[in-house]
This record gives sequence, C-alpha cells and structure tokens, in this order.
Amino acid sequence: MNLDDINWDFNEAGNWPFGVKIAAIALVSVILMGAWVYYDTLDQLDGLEKVEKTEITLKKTFERKQAKAVNLSAYKQQLKDMQKQFGAMLQQLPNKTQIADLLVDVSQAGLASGLEFSLFQPGGERRKDFYAEKPIKLTVVGSYHEFGEFVSNLAALPRIVTLHNVSLKPSGKGGRMTMNATAKTYRYLDEGDK
Repeated sequence: MNLDDINWDFNEAGNWPFGVKIAAIALVSVILMGAWVYYDTLDQLDGLEKVEKTEITLKKTFERKQAKAVNLSAYKQQLKDMQKQFGAMLQQLPNKTQIADLLVDVSQAGLASGLEFSLFQPGGERRKDFYAEKPIKLTVVGSYHEFGEFVSNLAALPRIVTLHNVSLKPSGKGGRMTMNATAKTYRYLDEGDK
C-alpha cells in the first residue's frame, strides 16, 4: 500500500484501505475524547475537588460535635455541680440586712485577738457586676501574733472578708505594732438592687 495512491478526499473515505480507515477512526475518537474530557470532565474534576475539601471540613465538624455529644451527660453533671457551687458561694455573700452583723463580726474578731482599734470606719458601698463591696478602714494596734490571729479569725468567718492595702509599722510601745488596712466584705446584688 502506497500512501500516494490513496485519494484523501473525505467524500472518498469509504474507498480507503482498511488500516487507514481504522487509523482515521482512532484519530477522530481520540480528538472527540480529548474535547469531551476538556469541556466536560475537567469541570467535574474541579467540582469533585471542592466537594472533597468540603467533606473534610464537615468530617472535622462532625467529629468535634460528636465528641461533645458523647460527653454531654458529663457536661450536664458538671453544669449542675457548678450551679451548686455557685449557690454555695452566693450564700457566703451577705444580703443587705446581714451587713451590720458582719461588721460586728469583724470588730469582734479583732477584739478576740487582743487588738486595740484606733479606727474602724465603714465606707460607702461600691457596686460591681453582680455584687457590691463594702470597704472598712482599720487601724489596729497589737503584736505580730495578734495580727496573725485576727487574719485567721477573719478567714474563719462564714462570710467573705478580704484584707487590702495592709501596712505594718512599729508603734514604739514594747514590740507593739500598728496595722493599717482596708477590710472588704461583699454582698450579692438582688434583682431589685441592680
């Protein structure tokens, strides 16, 4: 078979030799498949890649939520425990009517420790988010150990009392010292107080 003897007119393709027909069909098939892949399949592959990325993100979200769901009963129990602890802490904050009793308790804690009060001056109440603090300026005279006992007595009170701005100075009276401090007590703000 000589390729120069073949009439390459497309209208005469039926008279081409069998091998040339097969080659032409294969070439046209390859061109059609290439065009089909280019125009249809590549877009689908891009879409598949985007969907696979979305799948990975959704799997991570699912795993995170599943881990939370598995521990849901533990979280609910932890929430109940925290609410119980919060209620117990709120009970340590006096209400408005108990502030006067608490001031007496602070004063008695100092006297029981053997301290002499030079100043016991309750200040005005300062409101915070859900509580109010009441500062009490204190100036007391006593020994170092009496101050320690006083702080211990304050810590033993059923209500919260904290000491701030503590300063100790010798008072010159046989080992006695003067302590200046601000004791703060706190109370929970009721709905009507806010």
